Parts: sequence; C-alpha cells; structure tokens
Amino acid sequence: MRTHTFKGGIYPEEMKELSSQCPVTDAFPSSRTVTIPVTMGGAPNTPLVKVGDSVKKGQLIAKSDAFMSAPVHASISGKVKKIQNCLVTGNQEVPCIVIESDGSAETDYMPPLDPFTCEAKDAVARIRDAGIVGMGGASFPTHVKLSPPPDKEITYVLLNAAECEPYLTVDERTLQEQADKVIDGLAIVLKITGALGIIALETNKAHVRPALEAEIQKKGYGDDMRVEMVKTKYPQGCEKNIVDALLGVEIPAGKLPADAGAIICNVGTVCAISDAFRLGKPLIERALTISGGAVEKPCNLRVPVGTLVSDLMPEAFNIIEGKTAKIISGGPMMGFAMPSAAFPVAKGTSGVTFLTAEETYLTDEGQCISCGKCVGACPMHLTPVMMSRALDADDVEDAKQFGLMDCIECGCCAYVCPADIRLVQRFRLGKQIVREQMAAARAKAAAANGGTK
Repeated sequence: MRTHTFKGGIYPEEMKELSSQCPVTDAFPSSRTVTIPVTMGGAPNTPLVKVGDSVKKGQLIAKSDAFMSAPVHASISGKVKKIQNCLVTGNQEVPCIVIESDGSAETDYMPPLDPFTCEAKDAVARIRDAGIVGMGGASFPTHVKLSPPPDKEITYVLLNAAECEPYLTVDERTLQEQADKVIDGLAIVLKITGALGIIALETNKAHVRPALEAEIQKKGYGDDMRVEMVKTKYPQGCEKNIVDALLGVEIPAGKLPADAGAIICNVGTVCAISDAFRLGKPLIERALTISGGAVEKPCNLRVPVGTLVSDLMPEAFNIIEGKTAKIISGGPMMGFAMPSAAFPVAKGTSGVTFLTAEETYLTDEGQCISCGKCVGACPMHLTPVMMSRALDADDVEDAKQFGLMDCIECGCCAYVCPADIRLVQRFRLGKQIVREQMAAARAKAAAANGGTK
C-alpha cells in the first residue's frame, strides 16, 4: 500500500487514544442559550433580527450581499435576548446574537434539492444559502471555493481526512459513523466541479478505509473517487501539503489549491453539504472533540453553533479540578489559547483542548543557538530563524523576504526549537503588522484618488 507524504514536518505525540473510541453524542447548552457570532467566515454580515424577535431553528438571522460571505442561521428556536460583542476564538470581541431556547422543535429549513439533477449554479447557490464554510478551522466560504475563475481547471477534489492535529478525533469518528453522508457530500462536490475525488486518510486511521471503500462501491462511485493513504505526520492536513503529497504539485507562494487544479474539502464540510441538499438544513450544528489531560472523560460532541463551551460542563463533560493549565480552541499546534471556556463553538471549531501543565510549554524563552532545526521542520520550506531575527530587529520587509506571509502558523518550528522561542506568536504579530501597513496604504491610495476627482 503506497503512502504519500511531503518534505518537512514533525511527529508530535498523537494523543488520539483519549477520544478515538468515543462516539459523537448530542449535547445542548445547560443555559439553554446560544451566542452566535454574526460573521463566521468571509465578509462581515449584518443582523436581520432584533432583540425580542422570535426565531425558528434554521432561520436566517444575518447575511451580507458580498460574494465572499456566508450567511448565519439560528441554531435553536427561541427569542433573541441580546445582540452584543462577545469573546470568540482568537480572543476577539465580535458582534454576536444571543438566543434563548423556547423548548420548541420548530424549524425553518430550506426545501430539499436534488443535487444530481439541478444545475451547478443552483447547487452552488444552495451551499451559499446554507451558510457552509470550511469546518477544519479556516471557515472559508465553501461556495467561493466551488466557484473558481474560468481559467482555473479543477481536476481533483481532495477530501482532507488527515486530521493531523494531536488530540482531535471528530473527523475519524464521523468517517466511521457517517461514511454514507461523507461519500454523498463528496459526490455532490464532484458533480458541481466535474472533478475526480481523492480521500486523504492518514495511516493511523487505516482501519477506516474498508468502510469508506465499501460505501464508494455501494454507491457506484468507484470510477469517480478513491481513498489514498498519507503518512501520519504533522501538518499533513495543511492544504498545500496534501496537494504536494497526493498530486506532487507545489502550490506557488501566494497562490491557492485551485492554481494546482485542486479543491480541498473537510470531512465536516461535505457532511454539511449533504444535509443542505437532502434535508434543506443550514450549517447550524457541528461535531467537535473535547480532550486533553485535564478532561475527566474526553469525548466527541455534536452541539448547536453558538454553544458556550462552559455551558457543556458538567453535563456533557467535566474537567479535573486544579489540573487545567491552558484552554485551547482547536488543537495544541494551531489552536488559540483562551482565558476561559466561556466562548462559543463556531462553524470552524473542530475541538477544545484542556491541557495540564505537563502537556504544555510554560518555560521561559532562551537564546537562539542557530541550530537550524526550525528550517528542516518547516513544511513550507521557509527559514523561520531568519524571519524571527528580522522581526526582532523590527525589519518587517526583511521578514517578508524570508517568507513571513507564506507561513501557515503550524507551529513545527516552535515545536523543535531547543530554546523554546515563541516563533508562531512572533510570526502572527509580524503578519498583523504587514496587514495593517497594507490597509493603511490602501486607505492612503483611496484618499488620493478621491482627492483628484
């Protein structure tokens, strides 16, 4: 059995065994309220409801007319209690719609739509109307991904089933429990794009392969899609690394998978696509992993979008008192450290990790010894040591020359650094400075153009 891989990367302790045997179970917030971010991918949305309004599950509550946007729907039926700024993943305060459940099961879904008889443009419109975004963490609007420019010919749709982040197992459980829905969603994407499908499965999940291949044959998709094994290595799930490993094509700096003739979809995303057509159901709930050494019984849960993680304790899971040293929205490599568990599950929240002191790095930074380990580990073939030195010298332009804006913030460099230098944090701050400079330049240009009219 051939195994594909890419150059670079690391081999962190997987920690999948904590939750890999835990089926996905439904859970509901103990407060019976959800805090739904108004925008979860793409351009900012505008609320369509006001405080005091009654809403039904699946009802459209926020949208934008911008193409690069994804509408937001009510994940429960009830009454709008507040519209206010709340803390979300990434430690930002953003507008959120707070809905209190009325206990009803009323829904406001779209009518089902046959994905194999409707036109491609109508299928893409359904995916947009359902508010579907990438559910692996990036939250990129899926309808945009499925609408490449005319000069970009899509040959392959790659289903990212690698799930390379330590601790997270929700995709693995979904593949085992809902193989039919996964294959159906992928088939819908193939119908829209006219491409072939490849399911990228890491070798630590080889036991899932027979069920997927059986479902492919059962549905008669043997000529349209196949399963390929990729090496269990971090960050195998990065879209550029999957394209490199499976297609042998390197995506140029600043380009997208479409430039290599590929589209990448997450396991949860294709399941949401299937639901949008078969049930008319918008993306209003998601499954995620709750894990880490500080969790009493790690688990996989399916919850309404907007559920505060703190509202799942202790009914759905509990933490060991005094053990939590760090709470991470996501996995330990690319997730965001949060001050508490009082933040909402968004469309892109694949997991929440409660780490003990033994599981995280709490040491002080040392001095760089120029060992070069970060260079060998970087899957993007950058030179993190030089980027870091440039940023330390406040030379953003030099850092850009060394590849700052091509950094995917995977954390491989920081993981292998013997001096425990917080490289990812440096690069995030550096990229933010670059974005602010670009925004200022655009504003200046716009003002100049306005002044000449």
